[in-house]
Amino acid sequence: MLQPRKTKAAQATNGAFAIIASEYNDRYVDAMLAAAKAVLKRAGAKRIQVVRVPGAFEIPVVAARLARAASPLTPHPSPLAPGLSAIICLGVILRGETTHAAHIAEAVSRALMQIQIRHEVPVIHEVLLLENEAQARARCLGRKHNRGAEAAQTALAMARVMERL
Repeated sequence: MLQPRKTKAAQATNGAFAIIASEYNDRYVDAMLAAAKAVLKRAGAKRIQVVRVPGAFEIPVVAARLARAASPLTPHPSPLAPGLSAIICLGVILRGETTHAAHIAEAVSRALMQIQIRHEVPVIHEVLLLENEAQARARCLGRKHNRGAEAAQTALAMARVMERL
Protein backbone atom coordinates (compact mmCIF):
# COMPACT_ATOMS: atom_id res chain seq x y z
CA MET A 1 0.00 0.00 0.00
CA LEU A 2 1.24 3.47 -0.82
CA GLN A 3 2.30 5.47 2.19
CA PRO A 4 2.14 9.25 2.13
CA ARG A 5 5.62 10.71 2.15
CA LYS A 6 6.22 13.88 4.08
CA THR A 7 8.49 16.14 2.11
CA LYS A 8 9.82 19.56 2.76
CA ALA A 9 9.24 22.23 0.16
CA ALA A 10 12.07 22.01 -2.33
CA GLN A 11 14.72 24.54 -1.51
CA ALA A 12 16.17 26.73 -4.19
CA THR A 13 19.24 25.38 -5.88
CA ASN A 14 21.52 26.43 -8.68
CA GLY A 15 22.23 22.84 -9.55
CA ALA A 16 22.07 21.11 -12.89
CA PHE A 17 20.14 17.85 -13.19
CA ALA A 18 19.85 15.14 -15.81
CA ILE A 19 16.73 13.04 -16.20
CA ILE A 20 16.94 9.78 -18.13
CA ALA A 21 13.45 8.61 -19.06
CA SER A 22 12.34 5.45 -20.79
CA GLU A 23 10.08 5.73 -23.82
CA TYR A 24 8.51 2.35 -23.01
CA ASN A 25 5.25 2.65 -21.04
CA ASP A 26 5.39 6.30 -22.03
CA ARG A 27 2.01 7.26 -20.55
CA TYR A 28 3.35 6.62 -17.08
CA VAL A 29 6.93 7.73 -17.62
CA ASP A 30 5.86 10.98 -19.29
CA ALA A 31 3.76 11.84 -16.22
CA MET A 32 6.70 11.14 -13.91
CA LEU A 33 8.97 13.21 -16.16
CA ALA A 34 6.60 16.19 -16.14
CA ALA A 35 6.29 16.04 -12.35
CA ALA A 36 10.06 15.77 -11.86
CA LYS A 37 10.73 18.73 -14.15
CA ALA A 38 8.10 20.83 -12.36
CA VAL A 39 9.67 20.17 -8.95
CA LEU A 40 13.17 20.98 -10.23
CA LYS A 41 11.99 24.17 -11.93
CA ARG A 42 10.16 25.34 -8.79
CA ALA A 43 13.38 24.74 -6.84
CA GLY A 44 15.33 26.96 -9.22
CA ALA A 45 17.45 24.35 -11.01
CA LYS A 46 19.71 26.17 -13.42
CA ARG A 47 19.69 23.36 -16.00
CA ILE A 48 17.55 20.29 -16.62
CA GLN A 49 18.82 17.94 -19.31
CA VAL A 50 16.39 15.24 -20.47
CA VAL A 51 17.60 12.14 -22.29
CA ARG A 52 15.05 9.66 -23.64
CA VAL A 53 15.98 6.00 -24.11
CA PRO A 54 13.98 3.13 -25.63
CA GLY A 55 13.44 1.13 -22.43
CA ALA A 56 14.48 0.64 -18.82
CA PHE A 57 17.38 -1.65 -19.71
CA GLU A 58 19.03 1.19 -21.65
CA ILE A 59 18.97 3.65 -18.75
CA PRO A 60 22.20 2.54 -17.01
CA VAL A 61 24.51 3.06 -19.99
CA VAL A 62 23.35 6.67 -20.33
CA ALA A 63 23.56 7.16 -16.57
CA ALA A 64 27.13 5.84 -16.63
CA ARG A 65 28.13 8.21 -19.45
CA LEU A 66 26.62 11.22 -17.70
CA ALA A 67 28.02 10.26 -14.29
CA ARG A 68 31.51 9.74 -15.69
CA ALA A 69 31.36 13.14 -17.38
CA ALA A 70 30.12 14.84 -14.20
CA SER A 71 32.22 12.93 -11.70
CA PRO A 72 34.54 14.82 -9.37
CA LEU A 73 36.87 11.84 -9.89
CA THR A 74 37.23 12.52 -13.63
CA PRO A 75 40.52 14.35 -14.28
CA HIS A 76 39.15 16.50 -17.10
CA PRO A 77 35.58 17.79 -16.82
CA SER A 78 33.42 17.03 -19.81
CA PRO A 79 31.15 19.52 -21.57
CA LEU A 80 28.57 16.68 -21.71
CA ALA A 81 27.50 17.16 -18.09
CA PRO A 82 29.24 20.18 -16.52
CA GLY A 83 28.33 20.74 -12.89
CA LEU A 84 25.75 17.97 -12.82
CA SER A 85 24.29 17.68 -9.30
CA ALA A 86 22.30 14.46 -9.74
CA ILE A 87 20.90 12.06 -12.32
CA ILE A 88 17.27 10.99 -12.12
CA CYS A 89 16.29 7.70 -13.78
CA LEU A 90 12.63 7.15 -14.66
CA GLY A 91 11.03 4.04 -16.07
CA VAL A 92 8.09 1.68 -15.65
CA ILE A 93 8.37 -2.07 -15.98
CA LEU A 94 5.11 -4.03 -15.81
CA ARG A 95 5.26 -7.67 -14.82
CA GLY A 96 4.08 -10.14 -17.40
CA GLU A 97 3.68 -13.89 -17.41
CA THR A 98 7.42 -14.59 -17.37
CA THR A 99 10.32 -13.55 -15.15
CA HIS A 100 11.72 -11.19 -17.81
CA ALA A 101 10.55 -8.03 -16.01
CA ALA A 102 12.20 -9.08 -12.76
CA HIS A 103 15.50 -9.76 -14.55
CA ILE A 104 15.41 -6.32 -16.19
CA ALA A 105 14.54 -4.57 -12.92
CA GLU A 106 17.28 -6.32 -10.98
CA ALA A 107 19.91 -5.59 -13.62
CA VAL A 108 18.94 -1.92 -13.77
CA SER A 109 18.95 -1.60 -9.97
CA ARG A 110 22.39 -3.14 -9.59
CA ALA A 111 23.85 -1.07 -12.42
CA LEU A 112 22.49 2.24 -11.10
CA MET A 113 23.79 1.52 -7.61
CA GLN A 114 27.25 0.74 -8.98
CA ILE A 115 27.30 3.86 -11.15
CA GLN A 116 26.61 6.26 -8.32
CA ILE A 117 29.20 4.64 -6.06
CA ARG A 118 31.87 4.47 -8.77
CA HIS A 119 31.46 8.07 -9.93
CA GLU A 120 30.28 9.74 -6.69
CA VAL A 121 27.34 11.35 -8.45
CA PRO A 122 23.85 10.77 -6.99
CA VAL A 123 21.75 8.52 -9.22
CA ILE A 124 18.10 8.57 -8.22
CA HIS A 125 16.40 5.28 -9.02
CA GLU A 126 12.74 5.49 -10.01
CA VAL A 127 12.63 2.64 -12.47
CA LEU A 128 9.54 0.99 -11.09
CA LEU A 129 8.75 -2.72 -11.28
CA LEU A 130 4.98 -2.90 -10.94
CA GLU A 131 2.48 -5.73 -10.93
CA ASN A 132 -0.14 -4.07 -13.12
CA GLU A 133 -1.43 -0.87 -14.67
CA ALA A 134 -3.48 0.01 -11.59
CA GLN A 135 -0.24 0.29 -9.62
CA ALA A 136 1.30 2.33 -12.44
CA ARG A 137 -1.64 4.75 -12.44
CA ALA A 138 -1.42 5.16 -8.65
CA ARG A 139 2.32 5.82 -8.65
CA CYS A 140 2.76 7.78 -11.85
CA LEU A 141 -0.43 9.59 -12.78
CA GLY A 142 -1.65 10.77 -9.40
CA ARG A 143 -0.80 14.08 -7.83
CA LYS A 144 -0.65 12.63 -4.33
CA HIS A 145 1.86 9.86 -5.11
CA ASN A 146 3.84 10.80 -8.20
CA ARG A 147 7.18 8.99 -8.09
CA GLY A 148 8.67 11.50 -10.53
CA ALA A 149 8.06 14.35 -8.09
CA GLU A 150 9.51 12.25 -5.28
CA ALA A 151 12.58 11.46 -7.40
CA ALA A 152 13.18 15.17 -8.03
CA GLN A 153 12.84 15.94 -4.31
CA THR A 154 15.38 13.23 -3.55
CA ALA A 155 17.73 14.62 -6.22
CA LEU A 156 17.51 18.08 -4.67
CA ALA A 157 18.18 16.67 -1.21
CA MET A 158 21.17 14.67 -2.45
CA ALA A 159 22.56 17.69 -4.29
CA ARG A 160 22.54 19.58 -0.99
CA VAL A 161 24.17 16.67 0.83
CA MET A 162 26.93 16.37 -1.76
CA GLU A 163 27.57 20.13 -1.69
CA ARG A 164 28.11 19.96 2.09
CA LEU A 165 30.60 17.08 1.91
